[in-house]
Amino acid sequence: MFIQPVDLDDRRQVRQFLELPAALYRAIPQYVPPLESDARAWLDYRRNPFYRHSQAGFWLAMDGGRPIGRLAALDNRRYNDFNHERTAFFYLFECEDHRAAALGLFAAAADWARGRGLDKLLGPKGFTPLDGLGLLVQGFEHRPAFGLPYNPAYYVDLVEAAGFETDGELVSGYLDARTFRLPERVHQVARLVQERRGLRVLRFQSRNDLRAVLPKLKQLYNGALGGTSGNVPLTDAEVEAIAGQLLWFADPRLIKIIVKGDEPVGFLFAYPDVSAALQRTRGRLFPFGWLTLLWELRQTRWLNVNGAGVVEQYRGLGGTALLFSELEHSLREGGRFDHADLVQIGVENDRMQRELRDLGIDFYKRHRLYRQRLAPAGSGAAPTP
Repeated sequence: MFIQPVDLDDRRQVRQFLELPAALYRAIPQYVPPLESDARAWLDYRRNPFYRHSQAGFWLAMDGGRPIGRLAALDNRRYNDFNHERTAFFYLFECEDHRAAALGLFAAAADWARGRGLDKLLGPKGFTPLDGLGLLVQGFEHRPAFGLPYNPAYYVDLVEAAGFETDGELVSGYLDARTFRLPERVHQVARLVQERRGLRVLRFQSRNDLRAVLPKLKQLYNGALGGTSGNVPLTDAEVEAIAGQLLWFADPRLIKIIVKGDEPVGFLFAYPDVSAALQRTRGRLFPFGWLTLLWELRQTRWLNVNGAGVVEQYRGLGGTALLFSELEHSLREGGRFDHADLVQIGVENDRMQRELRDLGIDFYKRHRLYRQRLAPAGSGAAPTP
């Protein structure tokens, strides 16, 4: 077994890196492949806007001529500048149940990060805010929502054997849309807060309407980061790239933006789940996979709620009630959704979890982030958690 750096100009190595999960998950029915075009963009330094400001390294663990593991490490310079850190993300970890391969991959990533003056590995964490976070540690029997990580249970042992410790967890909740009903008082509070606080909910009818509001979404996301840590403002190019992904799947009626005047102060992002279509097409849109995807967008009974929030000054003033009210409206749009997956809420958000449990939401999946402190290059010291 040996560890091989991936040359992004070597088509064979890139193909081996991208095709490894198909072999690993062949017998696991829950696995959902990424869109093939999105996966190729991870390793395309000409196309991916990430590479305009940052760099990444990729490795394969090889058993003779056969790949048995892979890993990426990201040096997101904008993240480190914004957070005053020297952190590398690890991402796209896949591996057979082979401890030596996993340890070799993480050692290569650690050496790469130290060589760039970085002192911590954190992950799994990807290129953009749309990339699902963490390693799955609960809910292996369930199919993941589109874009969220799925992995075998033994990955936890491999990562922890490499010296990583927990750096936070996120939970996802199941909501039965067929029985979900908010108390009328929540809708009353939502109406009152709109009247008294001068808030409006923007609703959209077309993808062109959504594209026109992109500057507001960038303003909302970047503006909400003031004084926070663990995130990074988006560039115009990254917003465009993310929009290109979202607009494929978006039902404009399910995207809501809360504004005061012209200033965005809250949002609710929900999308029809297309995981079943991606399983059938193996992530390929061409030549005919896009027809399967379009059919699934119209037929799926699952809704993914990928994000919801209001700026801090409105959270205790009815803003949360407004979000919940809009969530129920979204579930009723078209009258076809039976299930909803509320994805990746930080476990530290106790208040939000309590409110959602009171509404009948069952937190049935859990993802975990891991961290590892890196000893300085040439110190001879082992990595420390």
